[in-house]
Amino acid sequence: MAQSKGYVDPEVLRVMANQLHPIKQRSYGLMHIQPGHKVLDLGCGPGTDTIPLAPLVGVNGQVIGADHDEAMIAEAEHHAEQAGVNTWVRHQRVDAMSLPFETDYFDACRSERLFEHLSNPAQALSEMTRVTKSGGWLVVMDTDWGSLSIDSDETDIERRLARYVAEGYLQNGYSGRKLYRLFKQQNLADISFEVFPAATPNYILARLGMQAERVEQEALRSGVINKEELYRWQMALKQADSEGVYFGSVNLLMVAGRKN
Repeated sequence: MAQSKGYVDPEVLRVMANQLHPIKQRSYGLMHIQPGHKVLDLGCGPGTDTIPLAPLVGVNGQVIGADHDEAMIAEAEHHAEQAGVNTWVRHQRVDAMSLPFETDYFDACRSERLFEHLSNPAQALSEMTRVTKSGGWLVVMDTDWGSLSIDSDETDIERRLARYVAEGYLQNGYSGRKLYRLFKQQNLADISFEVFPAATPNYILARLGMQAERVEQEALRSGVINKEELYRWQMALKQADSEGVYFGSVNLLMVAGRKN
C-alpha cells in the first residue's frame, strides 16, 4: 500500500514517544481521567498512548485507540496484548471525519500530532466533540511546523526546506497554531493552551523526528531545491554535527477544552 502524505512509520513514533514523555503525561492530566472512564485516543498509531492510559481508567474503564492505518492498529493490538491490558484497551480502524461512536460516549478524548496529516481538521475536532460527554474534556496536541528552525549558514536552503515541510510535505503543517481557533469555533469551555519547544543538539534524533531523508528527497523531486543545494545542505549539517554545534527546534502546541 502506498504511504500517505507525511506518513510516519511506527519506529519513529516510538522514538518520539520517549522524547515527548513529559508532554504526553501533561496531556493525560488535562483529560481529567477517573477510574471507570471511557477515553478515546484518535490517531493512536502503534498504541504509544493507549497503553499508558490503561491504568488511569482501570479495568472497569475503557480505552479505544482509533487510527486509519490498519498496520498501526494491528501493532497496537499486539502491544496491548503483550502489556496485559487488551481486555479493556482496544484499537480499531476509523475515518476521523466520521467516527463510528455514539454521541456523548466518551468521558475524554485526545489526539496528538494527527491534525497535521488531515485536510479537514475542523471536521475531526467536531467529531471528537460530538462523541464526548457533556462536561468531558478534549485535548489536542500538534506541531507548528512553521516554527521549524535549524541553525545553518545555508539560511536560504533552510528556509525553503522548512516551508516545504509545512506547506508541501504535510497536509496541514501549520496545524499547531490553528488549534486555539478550532477549539473556540466548537464553543468549548475553559479553553487553555500551552506551548512546548522541542529542541535538540542531537543530529541523528532530529533527522529521524522530521524524517529528513524523505523530506529532502521529495523536496528535490518537487524542485524546491536542486542536487547541488541538497549536497551543500547535507554537508553543512554533517560538518555542524562533527563539530558538536548542530541545533534544531520546533514548537508543539497543546489545547484543552471542556464540552458544555
